[in-house]
Amino acid sequence: MSPRYGIQSDDHAGFDRPGRRSRPRTKDRPDYSVKPIGRVIGIDRGRFACIVEGGEDRVVATKARVLGRKGVIVGDRVYLDGDVSGEAGTLARIVDVVERSSVLRRTADDDDPYERPIVANADQLVIVTALADPPPRTGMIDRILVAGFDAGLEPLLCLTKADLASPDELRAAYEPLGVRVVVIDPEASLAPLQAELAGHTSVLVGHSGVGKSTLVNRLIPQAERQTGHVNAVTGRGRHTSTSAVALELPDRAGWVIDTPGVRSFGLSHVHPASIIEAFPDLAEHTSDCPRGCTHEAGAPGCGLDTAVAAGAVAEARVASYRRMLAHRHDRG
Repeated sequence: MSPRYGIQSDDHAGFDRPGRRSRPRTKDRPDYSVKPIGRVIGIDRGRFACIVEGGEDRVVATKARVLGRKGVIVGDRVYLDGDVSGEAGTLARIVDVVERSSVLRRTADDDDPYERPIVANADQLVIVTALADPPPRTGMIDRILVAGFDAGLEPLLCLTKADLASPDELRAAYEPLGVRVVVIDPEASLAPLQAELAGHTSVLVGHSGVGKSTLVNRLIPQAERQTGHVNAVTGRGRHTSTSAVALELPDRAGWVIDTPGVRSFGLSHVHPASIIEAFPDLAEHTSDCPRGCTHEAGAPGCGLDTAVAAGAVAEARVASYRRMLAHRHDRG
């Protein structure tokens, strides 16, 4: 398992060299490969709601202590031991975590050294942004994009409240980066968005008050996610979702993971080199950059400037990429 995600692949920590004056019970490490696998769909006060793969049973489980306080997050595929019948009053135990394909992370602030994993095993990042009430914050969008590119997720910009403002400006800002854009009108069909979500595990992230929970309720009527309002004085939304939850789309078309609204998105865990890797057409022009080049606007000798001057890449694409970089340390 990749050490990047900080999850132990088995209970090996519990089977290390025994302490002094202790007698090891066994030298064999446990094999959980024959255990049923579940998907973690919600966490509440130390209890983990899981769906057993290959069925519809909802299982409540605790977590093995060896996995650590934050060793299991929503979206994880986990090995389950104990009673996995899902019957009332039963309790299973999460004994191991299957290797993750991706982890979306953030830090509380840019100077915070502690990463906070948000969601595991998503393949698509849906950035939900209102066109008005509250007004869009490109800085926040850029910062979430940076985290998404670092995690290897495909981005999708979902613009809500299209009845209040035009999406043209945001389209012009993000389409040069290759970011797909879906515009949502409160009275219009969700078919374009549903088509983008089909076949994916999508994590929905956005500023508080942008209508994320309302959108989830339209996509999955039985979800009954709590909705709130935007403060008329501050222009800020109220946190209505307090924890991440994974929900299956109708007809098993895919999964969406709704996350609590955020007001900041720290990126101290992201290195600029991991961002440029998400743009192969730009990365190929940075091989001759000076050592330690940040690729930001004004960086001396940056190969991106040379490529733009030679007509090898579009100036608008480089400008959009650099704007995103600039917002890594900006509250947006």
